[in-house]
Amino acid sequence: MGFKFRKRIKIAPGIHINVGKTGVSTSIGKRGSTINIGKNGTKATFGLPGTGLSYSTKLSGKTNRKPKTKLERLISFFIYIVLFLVIYSFLK
Repeated sequence: MGFKFRKRIKIAPGIHINVGKTGVSTSIGKRGSTINIGKNGTKATFGLPGTGLSYSTKLSGKTNRKPKTKLERLISFFIYIVLFLVIYSFLK
């Protein structure tokens, strides 16, 4: 069994710096939707608070996937718009 290290530092409401064994990242957002920016790229996560259900998608960085189809790009676009609106409404 290995040891893990993680520390989360609150910078401002909705903005955190995460320090771990392998690097540093920044999280922006509130409970239910977060964008995490780190050395491996940008990742969006949104979920239903209190349920344990969440969905994560990589916005940029290294991927091991095939190129997206037009439908997948369209769905991703709408997800990003919804994510932006949710985060914007929380930070108002």
